[in-house]
Amino acid sequence: MGKSPARQDDQAGEGGDVGASFEDAGRALFLLIRLLGRSTDGQRAGGDAGRPVELSRIMVVQAVEAAREDDGPDAEIGVGTVAARLAIDPSTASRLVAETIADGFLGSSPSPTDARRRRLGLTDAGRGLAAAARRHQAAVFAAATAGWPEAERRDFARRFAQFAAAIAERRVE
Repeated sequence: MGKSPARQDDQAGEGGDVGASFEDAGRALFLLIRLLGRSTDGQRAGGDAGRPVELSRIMVVQAVEAAREDDGPDAEIGVGTVAARLAIDPSTASRLVAETIADGFLGSSPSPTDARRRRLGLTDAGRGLAAAARRHQAAVFAAATAGWPEAERRDFARRFAQFAAAIAERRVE
């Protein structure tokens, strides 16, 4: 990626102030968002599904999959769950869920507890998409850290997951 516009001597630990390294990290974060948020990454992640897949479909499928893993096999997962997990408004979640159902990645059935609600679940195609997305995400991470010592890769992976969880937590607040 190369050095950011900040001067190298502005880095914390090199006699510089901590603020400069936080600025560089912030710039790097937004660069990642731009690069990884492009639909071409989503399309590659869905390659095993046999056709290009919108990134939003992958996000919905992963939200449903994560909710099922976190809340158990009998959990009532609906549009509200998807909205909360993706930190989007319910109307947007409703539209994305409907599109993901239409694409065959999600199924829905009546809620056993509330006839006005729909219970969501992954179809076989949705489980395949989720698996393909996980493989793609792991491959991107592995390629980006390929030259790093294994201990540093594992430490960074752990810390990066903590970082992402902390951001998600703050967004919920």
